[in-house]
Amino acid sequence: MAVARPPERVVFVCDCMIDICSALFNVSGRELRASGRATTSVSRVRQIAMYVTHVIMGLSMSEVGRGFGRDRTTVLHACHLVEDMRDDADFDAIVAMTERVAGAALRGLECRW
Repeated sequence: MAVARPPERVVFVCDCMIDICSALFNVSGRELRASGRATTSVSRVRQIAMYVTHVIMGLSMSEVGRGFGRDRTTVLHACHLVEDMRDDADFDAIVAMTERVAGAALRGLECRW
């Protein structure tokens, strides 16, 4: 059975991830939080952020969707896309670096639900 996490904690973790990715990739947080479609580069950063939030922080896809203002199926698509693209060594290095930074920055949060 899934753990019921307080919605404000889910949003906090997602906001932290958006801020981390905004700094790492030089994309504004406003662009990453914007509803609707974005340029490919902004979408890719958002997809990486959603993937890392799901994989590293252990949030469900529904929680990540709520935190990013997206649907669960959008998060599912992002995770599949990032996984597929990790076959490219350069892209994999970028995602791995994002995972390391996020893991270090948010260490311990997953234990405080």
